[in-house]
Amino acid sequence: MSNHISLHMVSTGNELPGYRIVRPMGIVRGITVRSRSVIGNLGAALQTLVGGNISIYTELCEHAREEAFELMLQHAAERGAHAVIAMRYDTNDVAEGVTEVLAYGTAVMVEPQA
Repeated sequence: MSNHISLHMVSTGNELPGYRIVRPMGIVRGITVRSRSVIGNLGAALQTLVGGNISIYTELCEHAREEAFELMLQHAAERGAHAVIAMRYDTNDVAEGVTEVLAYGTAVMVEPQA
């Protein structure tokens, strides 16, 4: 097994198969706040007339999650973590048309299991 440990190891579980948690380093998070544009709202309104997936909102949500995830990884790297476990997403409406997306988890130092 390789001794290479990458911060890109993220799990929604409480462990990482093949690795032993050496030290928990606390909660890390990435937060982004996004708003829908007037043009995006008009485009989404037109898509609702047709029915099905509203791709404009899907894309907005995906970009917000990706940004929050990357910010969480940066926070973990600043703490010197190797990985993040128990990772979750949460969202809240901050104001009309404005949404907060939060990615969070527990930063840990790990080592390969023998």
